[in-house]
Amino acid sequence: MMKKVFLFTSIFTFMFVLSACEQTPDNDRPTIPSGPVPDTTGDTFCAGQGYSYDYDSLVYDLVWNDEFDGDTLDLTKWTYEINGNGGGNQELQYYTNSNTSITDGILSITAKNETYEGREYTSSRIVTRNNGEWTYGIFEARIKLPGGLGTWPAFWMMPTISRYGGWPDSGEIDIMEQVGYAENIIHGTIHTEAFNHTLGTQKGGTYYNLTDAVSEFHVYKVEWLPDRLRFFVDDINYFTYRPNAYSQCATSEEWPFDADFFLILNVAVGGTWGGAQGVDPLAFPVSMEVDYVRVYQSETITNIVQGE
Repeated sequence: MMKKVFLFTSIFTFMFVLSACEQTPDNDRPTIPSGPVPDTTGDTFCAGQGYSYDYDSLVYDLVWNDEFDGDTLDLTKWTYEINGNGGGNQELQYYTNSNTSITDGILSITAKNETYEGREYTSSRIVTRNNGEWTYGIFEARIKLPGGLGTWPAFWMMPTISRYGGWPDSGEIDIMEQVGYAENIIHGTIHTEAFNHTLGTQKGGTYYNLTDAVSEFHVYKVEWLPDRLRFFVDDINYFTYRPNAYSQCATSEEWPFDADFFLILNVAVGGTWGGAQGVDPLAFPVSMEVDYVRVYQSETITNIVQGE
């Protein structure tokens, strides 16, 4: 699974929810190291295009997972991001390493109304950076979302290295986002140099068919292939992004999704999207509960990309 969108009236907020594909802000972005920028000049570079494979015959193998079977967070798989920076979204929480718990195989990320380091709320954000990073695959989590006015949970991905430049040039994949004032509406969004909310061009989809997102678990998933990204809720594909739908020969501006990304789970409080209709302090504490996170990859895709 964003940032400086200012909603001036309740009417604008309502229109924003109904047209998330065009106005979905992205979640807050961790600082990531820069790296060498690939040569994307020349007529032969068509990012996300030119791959030939039989989609229906792809076989996936489980390559990484966390079933949360222990008593504490597995720090060989996850790292806490600890800060009170507001994520670039004017969020209200301070992210700590003490707002998670594991009970009976369920990870809870809990947002609390409590004063800490100058903030009125605390929460946690965990990432797989340096522990789990992948190019292409299926990335899924079974999650029960928090309710509460002002919450903004997310399951998303960021690049390990900013190969094409700082956000949004190196990409962002928002597998699942939800806000507390529209608790049964699920958003999946991508951000690139060409397509991002600061330009009003971000690409995404919205799933409206849940009635129990905060009371039952659902599986949120993205299938990331060399030429497309497919977003799912409970195996229902509600949005697909293909760069060649927007450019005859896409470059990194439309498709920076060709290198390692890592996973992120967090619950933000308030902010330009989560707090667009206010924050109810009496709603806290609230938790996002995660049954599992799993990553699958296909040897067929790996071989194609490597030219084998």
